[in-house]
Amino acid sequence: MKSHYLFLLLISTFTYAQHWENDFENGKKNAVAENKNIVLVFSGSDWCAPCMKLDKTIWSSEEFKTEADKNWILVKADFPKKKTNSLSENQKNQNNHLAEQYNKEGHFPLVVILDKNGKILGQTGYKNISPTAYIELLHTLEKKI
Repeated sequence: MKSHYLFLLLISTFTYAQHWENDFENGKKNAVAENKNIVLVFSGSDWCAPCMKLDKTIWSSEEFKTEADKNWILVKADFPKKKTNSLSENQKNQNNHLAEQYNKEGHFPLVVILDKNGKILGQTGYKNISPTAYIELLHTLEKKI
């Protein structure tokens, strides 16, 4: 009986398992297939303090995970500086290409809302607000056009 409860607990924990895609083209394919917008995040995961705060307070919140699972395809373009966190050359090239297209100013963090075809709907960065307020902000950006 205990193992049955443990299994149910594990299943409920993974119900809203958020998935961050690191391949933009796969993200676009999923967005088209699921008819969802894309949340593209430019992050410096090991050097950018606001990026780390955004990850800890917003992206890791259960509220955001639940909302994202229903509404968005999540894509992260990370630009770590520490050797221990280095990316493959292919991933670096892909992230640089995304930055040339969607983050020419080099802002970190930058959160870009795209439609399923890759058209920019809006963008924002780190805000010291609750997950609820951040989710509302993202939805507002989606509706601007």
